[in-house]
Amino acid sequence: MPVELNTQAQFAAFADEVARGLGTHCRTAPDYDHMLSRLIIDDEGRGLSLRQYDGAQPTRLKVSAAVQDGSRVRIGVTAISARHVAQEITRRLYPLHAQAARRAAELTGRDDAEAHDRRTVAEAVAAALPGAHVEENYRVTKVTWQRPHPSDGHGQVQCDTVCVGIGPGGEGVEVELSGCPSRIVAMLAAFAKQ
Repeated sequence: MPVELNTQAQFAAFADEVARGLGTHCRTAPDYDHMLSRLIIDDEGRGLSLRQYDGAQPTRLKVSAAVQDGSRVRIGVTAISARHVAQEITRRLYPLHAQAARRAAELTGRDDAEAHDRRTVAEAVAAALPGAHVEENYRVTKVTWQRPHPSDGHGQVQCDTVCVGIGPGGEGVEVELSGCPSRIVAMLAAFAKQ
C-alpha cells in the first residue's frame, strides 16, 4: 500500500530512506522550490529533486535531475515504499539522465567545434579588414568594417560598410556592402581580381 506523505517531516524521513536505498554516500537537503520536497545528492553528485506534485494524490511523486545543458529529466513514481522509489530512480531515471547527459555533451562538442571553425573564418576576415568589429551571437559571427569619408559639403559624412555574416560551422559566409556606388564598385572589382 502506498505511503501517505502529508507533512514535510514525513516527506524528509521518506527521502532519507530513499537516499539510503540509492547508495552509501547519498544525503538529503532542503529543496525550497516546493512545499513537500527534498533534494537528494547521490553518490555521483547528482542533485535529484524528489517532490509531491499533486496534493490531491499524496502518493504520487515526481523525481527530476538536472542535465549540464540546463534541461531536466523527470519520472513519476508512486510512493509504494522508499525502496520502490529508489529502485525506480535507478531503473528509469538514471538511464534517462545518462542518455540526456551524453546528448548534451555531444551538442556541446558540436557547438565548440562550430565556434572554433567560425572563429577561424572570422579572424581571417578581420585580418583582411583592419579595424573590423567582431560580434559573436549564438551560432553566427558578424564582422563589421566601416571606412568614413568626409562630407562633400552637401550632407553628412558617408561610410563604406562591409558586413560579413559567418554561419554556424564557418562554411557559409554572407557579405553585404554599402556606401558610395563608385567606391563599392571599386571594392567589388578588386575582389573579382583575387
